[in-house]
Amino acid sequence: MMKNQSVEPVSVLSKKSANPSPGSPKEGSGIINPAMRILLIEDDSRLLRLEKQVLEEEGHTVDTAPDGDTGLELALRGTYDVAVIDWMLPGRDGPAICRAVRGAHLPTALLLLTARTQLEDRVAGLDSGADDYLSKPFAFDELLARIRALSRRFLDPAGDSFELRAGDLVMDLRAHTARRGDSPLDLSATEWKLLEYMMRHPRQSLTRGQILDYVWSFECDVQPTLVDVYISYLRAKLRRPGLPDVVETVRGIGYRLRA
Repeated sequence: MMKNQSVEPVSVLSKKSANPSPGSPKEGSGIINPAMRILLIEDDSRLLRLEKQVLEEEGHTVDTAPDGDTGLELALRGTYDVAVIDWMLPGRDGPAICRAVRGAHLPTALLLLTARTQLEDRVAGLDSGADDYLSKPFAFDELLARIRALSRRFLDPAGDSFELRAGDLVMDLRAHTARRGDSPLDLSATEWKLLEYMMRHPRQSLTRGQILDYVWSFECDVQPTLVDVYISYLRAKLRRPGLPDVVETVRGIGYRLRA
């Protein structure tokens, strides 16, 4: 079956002035719209660009993949709250990605997009491990609503899921604030992403390549030595007199967050 790519961009381009700030309630809904890390796996470059635009305007952090194999590699890192996955992809298809993510026991919420509308297709998609299903063509408002619904199902409504904690380090993902103990941390955007990645993987040895992929999102002109530079910046901001560094060098591998 041919892919239906007729998604109208007008609603995306006209939304910006009406969007709430990250983490603010939707007007009249009483629902908190948390800032999340979202993975988009879509081979239609135009649709991928529009999806990324509208999600970033909502305050989310968005990574993208143009094919199934790259998408699965990213998804298996386990760092995403939601993955939006097209059914028909070069390489692995959407259901195969869903099965692999569920086989890895990852908590990522999975939303499958497809032009397939038959009942047996919807059942097959959900049976592959998808948590929700959205048929093409779709309105971007509905895509956002489905993602909000998944966030309410998979994230703690009490708000604890919007905080990362490791030892005395705390990151508030809604307020975009960080502190060590009672002392606030003044972090650049890159330092924030670096600390977020390490706090999502406390006590795990992370290679320079893994850190590069997450923080710089496959920018081709970034050298591995830049990881060392930003680790030194982060260490300086986290250092406290009389206490050991919370970022530990793992010889021959990379770095680890003590917690």
